[in-house]
Amino acid sequence: MTIRLYDTKAQALTDFVPLVPGKVGLYVCGPTVQSSPHIGHLRSALVYDLWRRWLGYRGFDVTLVRNVTDIDDKILVNAAGSTEQWWALAYRYELEFTRAYQRLGILAPSYEPRATASITQMQEIIARLIERGHAYPADDGSGDVYFDTASWPAYGELTRQRPADMVAAADADPRGKRAPQDFALWKATKADEPESASWPSPWGAGRPGWHIECSAMSSRYLGAHFDIHGGGLDLRFPHHENEIAQSTAAGDAFANYWVHNGLVNVNGQKMSKSLGNSIYAAEFLDLARPLAIRYYLAAAHYRSTIDYHDGALDEADAALERIEGFLVRVTRRLADTRFAGSGAQVVPQEFAEAMDDDLSIPQALAVLHDRVRAGNAALDGEDLAMAAQLRGEVSAMAEVLGIDPLAPEWRQSAQAPTDRALTALVERLIADREQARSDRDFVAADRIRDELAEAGITLEDSPTATHWSIEQ
Repeated sequence: MTIRLYDTKAQALTDFVPLVPGKVGLYVCGPTVQSSPHIGHLRSALVYDLWRRWLGYRGFDVTLVRNVTDIDDKILVNAAGSTEQWWALAYRYELEFTRAYQRLGILAPSYEPRATASITQMQEIIARLIERGHAYPADDGSGDVYFDTASWPAYGELTRQRPADMVAAADADPRGKRAPQDFALWKATKADEPESASWPSPWGAGRPGWHIECSAMSSRYLGAHFDIHGGGLDLRFPHHENEIAQSTAAGDAFANYWVHNGLVNVNGQKMSKSLGNSIYAAEFLDLARPLAIRYYLAAAHYRSTIDYHDGALDEADAALERIEGFLVRVTRRLADTRFAGSGAQVVPQEFAEAMDDDLSIPQALAVLHDRVRAGNAALDGEDLAMAAQLRGEVSAMAEVLGIDPLAPEWRQSAQAPTDRALTALVERLIADREQARSDRDFVAADRIRDELAEAGITLEDSPTATHWSIEQ
């Protein structure tokens, strides 16, 4: 068993070899809690949830760290125009992210540190960089501290750029910089910023730059050398490029592999506030059942761009209903037979090979749906032994992907109000049909069956009950 992943730094598919056999340390850049989450945030968190689940299935003990950036320029700006404290705004949005992740079935990370809890560790890295000649306090005496990009020949190694071709870093006042590409490690307190957003330091009161936060939190929770660093494709530059530079220049080996997920477009356009096409998580999660949204966001390869369009969630829900329909049907048919508890929950080899190949979920889903079709065919042919085997395989694949519709976490919230209304109406008609059959009014009983069939609802009679399903 060899897991391969696409390493952005190497720009190649690479065999994954953990630093410690049987263990994986995975750091993911989490949200900057300045505003409500959008579907791009959901997609990114889901990608690393899937990586974590698969690595766990393959027997690894996974430590997943996903940070919360709770101090940042934009947080302060967004709080400045209101009576809300910046830290209260950050926490309010953090809770929105958490609720959205939970609704999507994303497992809680092993650790979820906030940046403001690791200020000491950030200052320690900055001090090491200054001592090693790779950082400097601003020449204008402002109290800002910058990373000296010219001092580090490897700067640009992640994105294969030459410093001379890079855009100027716009994360701090440029007047104290030695070069436009130098980026802020420590930002001196400004007169218009609240005192609560300032910490004492050897260079004067201030707050950390964005990039140093992740270097400090990843090393604090995973060590100076860990396995995988992940995040959205848009973070490669400057954020991840700067992380690599400052961490390695400070003497840390840092991440062995770099993994980046693709972004989400809307009707062929990149989401942006200027275009007014951003879709926020709260509204998105109300467009369909969360399980269908999870399926939709997971179905494309994690490195590809998803283009959301009208009807996409309907397609995902229909695919899920095929899985759900088989699992419900096979469980019902095998009940009270010697196959009721049989069927080992092990994924097929083709599924495992697809997942091992850089988490190729489209190919893995193709295997899952192939087994669903085979399972229904086995039921049609009364091959209960094969049906039981396929039930085990389908259940195992759906569980690994976090899309098992019969899992307790999904069943509890499965029925929307419209679903409950449909269920009540169909079951009432089934009861009327049963009464008509008892009264030997077979014309009325057949009429009810035909009316339901015209509406796309199939009835299946058993010796003890009548079951219904929606035709696919």
